[in-house]
Amino acid sequence: QVQLVESGGGLVQAGGSLRLSCAASGRTFSNYVMGWFRQAPGKEREFVALVTWSGGSTRYADSVKGRFTISRDSAKNTVYLQMNSLKPEDTAVYYCAAGNRGTGLAPYEYEYWGQGTQVTVSS
Repeated sequence: QVQLVESGGGLVQAGGSLRLSCAASGRTFSNYVMGWFRQAPGKEREFVALVTWSGGSTRYADSVKGRFTISRDSAKNTVYLQMNSLKPEDTAVYYCAAGNRGTGLAPYEYEYWGQGTQVTVSS
């Protein structure tokens, strides 16, 4: 059974940092893309960042470029999202996802999802 389990969310002041983790299990993800998405209340789920499990290539949404860094640890089967210089508009539930089709920028391209972790940035 495939599982993606996120952790590391919480409440932080604007300008602060958080590191999210996504522990993956249940199958081999070597040919998968691992993505982070977020969804704020009343808004659609949006792409944040992705990393290819095999080569480590990354891509970021313009809104987080230069502030967030995605990485993966193959030995631990874990993907990370380091979030620095957080802003109130980063407040959302953050989801980890795994997929192997398309560009990796749209939620429908992902097959597996975690349960989400809340990130709240106070001003």
